[in-house]
Amino acid sequence: MTYREFKVATLVWQGRTNPEIAVTLSTSEQVIKNQLRSVFDKLGVWSRLELALYVASHGGAGWTAGLGTGPDTVSAAALAS
Repeated sequence: MTYREFKVATLVWQGRTNPEIAVTLSTSEQVIKNQLRSVFDKLGVWSRLELALYVASHGGAGWTAGLGTGPDTVSAAALAS
């Protein structure tokens, strides 16, 4: 996953809507929808609720700790640790 996908997933966990996420990240709602589809595929979840539960079970706001703050990609192995 990209850092941006982590950010989108975290904002979903916080209860933000797609339009709110788009404003926060200074992009379009369609870009957010595309990124969510990608996140769903990569994490094997089917809904925003499942995504929020996944983030919560992996540390909530801190689930990206130690993964850096740039556009680098993160492997599924890093997520599992």
